[in-house]
Amino acid sequence: MHWLDQVSRFWPHFAAGFDLFACLLASGHALLHKRDTRAATIWIGVIWTLPALGPLLYLALGVNRIRRHALKLGVHKTFSRPVPENLGEPEHDGAEHLKHIARVVSRVVTQPLTAGNKIEPLVNGDEAFPAMLAAIESAKKSVTLCTYIFDNDASGKQFVAALERAVQRGVAVRVLIDSAGARYSWPPITHALNHAKIPFAKFLPASIFTPWHVATINLRNHRKSLVVDGQTAFTGGINIRHGNVLADQPKHPVQDLQFRVVGPAVTQLQEAFANDWTFTTGEILDGEIWFPSLEFRLQAATDTNRLKTELQTAGKVIARVITDGPDADFENARWTLLAALAEAQTSVKILTPYFLPDNALVTALNLAALRGVRVDIILPAKNNLPFVQWASRALWWQVLERGCHVWLTPPPFDHSKLMIVDGHWVLLGSANWDARSLRLNFELNVEGYGRGFAQEMDKVIEKKLSTAREVTLAEVDARILPAKLRDAIARLFSPYL
Repeated sequence: MHWLDQVSRFWPHFAAGFDLFACLLASGHALLHKRDTRAATIWIGVIWTLPALGPLLYLALGVNRIRRHALKLGVHKTFSRPVPENLGEPEHDGAEHLKHIARVVSRVVTQPLTAGNKIEPLVNGDEAFPAMLAAIESAKKSVTLCTYIFDNDASGKQFVAALERAVQRGVAVRVLIDSAGARYSWPPITHALNHAKIPFAKFLPASIFTPWHVATINLRNHRKSLVVDGQTAFTGGINIRHGNVLADQPKHPVQDLQFRVVGPAVTQLQEAFANDWTFTTGEILDGEIWFPSLEFRLQAATDTNRLKTELQTAGKVIARVITDGPDADFENARWTLLAALAEAQTSVKILTPYFLPDNALVTALNLAALRGVRVDIILPAKNNLPFVQWASRALWWQVLERGCHVWLTPPPFDHSKLMIVDGHWVLLGSANWDARSLRLNFELNVEGYGRGFAQEMDKVIEKKLSTAREVTLAEVDARILPAKLRDAIARLFSPYL
């Protein structure tokens, strides 16, 4: 056993050397890649304070970008009318300045603005799930579904049954679930999808027990989309779980918004799914069943006259899909928010469940308020994540003291995400106002221009405001010291919540 004695003698030196190498490597990466000097300083402190564990934590939580370049499919032509130079309707004034938002977004995303879209809000799972299930039942060629959470509950089973029937009809079906979101219920829905022979994949498998998955444990696909026959799409913030169906009085009710999209923006939503699917599985989704051309749609339509009428009377929303993630799309959503706040002239309305903006966004909100813009931030009074609510409350004073208005809506918890600027520009989708959404997650949003559409969305927000109460700076300042300390400590972790 002489060799064991040799190993035991040199092992401590080897382990110490390896720890030193790991700490140096992780520290060097933090110095070179962390844009925020405070974040770099904190991570270097963690790395050297916790030998062995520190570099592992940095690998799992600190390295938040992956080298995934968006696929340039380049074969899909939308069937939209040309986008007018003036993004406002001729009968309305006051929207000319919004062209500057469009210009900024055009420089940070690859997708063009498209005209002729119709976007319809669907409130909660009560409206969204029946519409989505009906669309799946009507599918003739293809169905693509991307979701963060797909619970194995009453609603989840309805979707599995509808997807199974589509597969049996010969429809091409692809389902993409985030690997972390798939574990929100037990047994996971993947067992049912397997049993039903529904093609599915899990996005970025992550585990602290497998070294090759540690680096992606903090990078989640938070996107939600359903595209049927490449013609009708649904997107927004709703996960597939029965808590969204309020009429059934679930144990953990959740309010949320989903949107039905018809028009050329559907192609962009399908492209976002196709990129994620190819990245995950290697399969390229191409051809008319996924991306139908106008000619193909006319040939395939059972009622050609009805389809022609539908295309001629398309919606009036000018829209574009904005993909965001820790890859080639890094900070697209953040740049969009900053551009919108910079151009706002009269009003900004923000509906979000998680409000943990960084310093740049806080400054942009305050500058808008100081310029005389009415800024309303609508948050849930009781968050589903208490720690996040504590961290959020710790920074409310920063926007309240400059004239922004913070509102709290009563339960059930509101997971909706919506932003309206000057009653004309709308941002909807999956992203929250926090570092996780804006720097770590893969998100899917849609910007829309149109006063009629914005007015419709404004009704949704006004309904929520009718039951909300406004938070004052005096109320925030009046918190007892233990609560202030608790909230301040939680805020220290805001980049990771």
